[in-house]
Amino acid sequence: MPFSIPLPKIIQGGMGVAISNWRLARAVAQAGQLGVVSGVGLSRVLISRLMDGDPGEHMRRALQSFPFPAVVRDILRRYYIPGGKPADAPYKVPPAYTIRPSRFLDQLTTIANYVEVWLAKEGHRGIVGINLLEKVQMPNLASLYGAMLAGVDYIIMGAGIPTQVAGILDSLAHHQPVAYRLDLPGGAPESDVRIPYDPESVFPGLPQSVGPLQRPQFLPIISSPVLAQALLKRSTGSIQGFVVEAPIAGGHNAPPRGPLKLNDQGEPIYGPRDAIDAAKMRDIGLPFWLAGGYAYPHRLQEALDAGAAGVQVGTAFALCDESGLDEPLKASLLGQLLNGGASVRTSAVVSPTGFPFKVAQLAGTLSDETLYTARPRVCDLGFLRTLYTKPDGSLGYRCPAEPVEAYVSKGGNAQDTVGRGCLCNNLFATAGYPQRRPDGYIERPLVTTGNDLATVQQFIQPTQTRYSAQDVIRHLLGC
Repeated sequence: MPFSIPLPKIIQGGMGVAISNWRLARAVAQAGQLGVVSGVGLSRVLISRLMDGDPGEHMRRALQSFPFPAVVRDILRRYYIPGGKPADAPYKVPPAYTIRPSRFLDQLTTIANYVEVWLAKEGHRGIVGINLLEKVQMPNLASLYGAMLAGVDYIIMGAGIPTQVAGILDSLAHHQPVAYRLDLPGGAPESDVRIPYDPESVFPGLPQSVGPLQRPQFLPIISSPVLAQALLKRSTGSIQGFVVEAPIAGGHNAPPRGPLKLNDQGEPIYGPRDAIDAAKMRDIGLPFWLAGGYAYPHRLQEALDAGAAGVQVGTAFALCDESGLDEPLKASLLGQLLNGGASVRTSAVVSPTGFPFKVAQLAGTLSDETLYTARPRVCDLGFLRTLYTKPDGSLGYRCPAEPVEAYVSKGGNAQDTVGRGCLCNNLFATAGYPQRRPDGYIERPLVTTGNDLATVQQFIQPTQTRYSAQDVIRHLLGC
């Protein structure tokens, strides 16, 4: 399936929970590049915005466009609070996904993804993508379908090897029933546990009313040409290109190739084998974009000269005006940059996924070991839960960031819980939606950026500590 839409030179990274929000993606798309919304946890994001009173009425405007008004009315009845919830009230949370989710949970997840993409595409003809994680498997079918109902142009997926997604996109474009094969750690090789999604069952009558959908371009995020070749061989459908991330990119990183070695700060050590081989990527014959440290005009040109279609940039957009990063956190991080004190570490343990994860060192966040230790271990969102087999052969759900005794009671190894963070709750707090606990505890944020955080200094100075997404694009393109 060849490209039927323009190839952007710049892909804006799909960051965090609601950091790459619809406002940021829309601004980038309007500037002629690929704006990307983060698809992670959008059900909880939609709930939070509605409970905050839906400032600007953006959620309700998008919801009114969804072609299944009965479910929209139900969502508003459950979650919308005119004027917003009391400041000390907790947010409601969606049920955690299981292999047999309720129809309402699938509806909520589908509509939340629809809303984010619809708003990002509203009022212009630019291109918009959505970023999802292979490690967050159970909501992915509903998320993909919702994004496609809104006309998403690109699907970008990392944190794993998404061999199933391309074929699923082919089927969802025709509203066909699909199923996602789930990872079952320690399961027998023949284990085949799947979560189903049938558009007609979730939204009776909707497939016939809207007709065939645009099949979006699919770009897996990879770390090497070897993985690109493996995906092309094993994928259930066509892949249109790749985003190739170097280890200095923000968020989740691929583990180093070879035996894991750590430096004296506990960070994974990457070596020459982990460098991007652009020549081998070029030989594959599909468009590719280089990511991790490319937020400079000369680095964009280097990527183009090496045969790339362009670059993916995250950190520079994460701190711009339109991003969803909580404003006090944004100001604090920009202040650190001005004073030369900003730093980023790659944690080998904080993510429950087991993938290395970049953490910006910032006061008041869970990068502070004392604050991390003081946090009560709670797992009430479950986006990063994984399956396990109980002694009786049935399936259960666990996360190494949940309470240690609960994890161990489910057959988990206590050592796997050491240093794990609840990225679900932490990242919602980073976007300005911290959960408040009955005991008064308020969830704290955890900020992720790339090691190239210093690239942001191109856009700030003591007299001007704010900049826009368009400033980033103009600078990189030399406009």
